[in-house]
Amino acid sequence: MTQATCPRGDTSTWWSPATLRGTKAIIIKFDKETCRPCPVRDQCTRSKTGGRTLSLQRRELQEVFDHARLQQANEQWRAKYGTRAGVEGTIQAVAVTGIRRARYLGLQKTHLEHVFSAVALNLIRLDAWWNGHPLDRTRVSHLARLDLSLAA
Repeated sequence: MTQATCPRGDTSTWWSPATLRGTKAIIIKFDKETCRPCPVRDQCTRSKTGGRTLSLQRRELQEVFDHARLQQANEQWRAKYGTRAGVEGTIQAVAVTGIRRARYLGLQKTHLEHVFSAVALNLIRLDAWWNGHPLDRTRVSHLARLDLSLAA
């Protein structure tokens, strides 16, 4: 039987193949009786009653994810992503104007709706720029929030 070991040295009690969002994975569970009295439980799981549960991707896919996470720690990657994040900010058109689905039938009316939506977005951006208000906050990951709370 294959087992996983937690950081405190306890072994898993259940290991099973599964399909998560269409991708093959392995689900690993630790016994709740082992996890409940653990002094570092809050660092392992958010579950209040059960034990720790892990979801692992296939080895090849997990290695790709791990490699990508290592690259994301690089300053050059962060600068490149900063440009992408700016471009992704333009996707606000969907949230602000509901442009994903046309309100009207016909190419000319739909085109006119898109033009009006673009003008509205430009006015919103100009207003934010003139008044010195950023349009959106940059997303802060859970790990970064934890790091900020520990630093305070």
